[in-house]
Amino acid sequence: MNHLEIKDLMVFYENALAINNISLTAMRGKITGIFGANSAGKSTLMYTTSGIILDIQKKERMKGGQRLTVIGTILFDGQDVQHLEASERARLGLVLCPERRRIFKESSVMENLRIGGVLASKTQSARTLEYVFQLFPRLKELRKKEGGFLSGGEQQMLAIGRALMAQPKLLLLDEPLLGLSPLMETVLTQAIAAINRETGISVILAEQYARPVLPIVDYGYVLENGGVVVNGTASELMNNPDVKSAYFGM
Repeated sequence: MNHLEIKDLMVFYENALAINNISLTAMRGKITGIFGANSAGKSTLMYTTSGIILDIQKKERMKGGQRLTVIGTILFDGQDVQHLEASERARLGLVLCPERRRIFKESSVMENLRIGGVLASKTQSARTLEYVFQLFPRLKELRKKEGGFLSGGEQQMLAIGRALMAQPKLLLLDEPLLGLSPLMETVLTQAIAAINRETGISVILAEQYARPVLPIVDYGYVLENGGVVVNGTASELMNNPDVKSAYFGM
């Protein structure tokens, strides 16, 4: 069953086309990959899906900046969420873990996680916190440390942990491996697979370099200039020679 369905989505910044008529689905309980070079439209797609694009739209309007237009349909569990704020989508279980971590650097690891759990009940928070510390034991060791003093990999663990505290049904991960060492890429890729396997949370994973995450992806879409140029299962993408050389570094 489809957890998320996007139909005929278009996003314009003034006269520039950021998302060009994208239609895609994310299946319940599966990991969906979104791949493409910088400026292919991955982050705009994630912002639009999570509702953050509406906040950006408001800010631009208030300061008289560039006009931002969104056209199309986003269905989450069959409900049209296109006009819902990001906070309302999060309450439904559509949660974004943004690019470049965006943790609260002056707050401790525990404070960051508690902020993530603001919409959760006490029981949910306690249970999820235990799971986050089981998934990332390093965060338990660092729980009193300020976020700004963590390494890049530790900050990414914290960002994913904070997103889990918000009780997602569908977790949107925007470039979670950005700027990390190959070892940390492996650790986080395994953690994402574990989250999906152990909790049943559906995942949409946007990455520039598909190679580290392709083994855990069920189905993938390749974006170019804001549009989908190819899609298929992980093995279908791997067996496409053009895709293989252009996007997977092989």
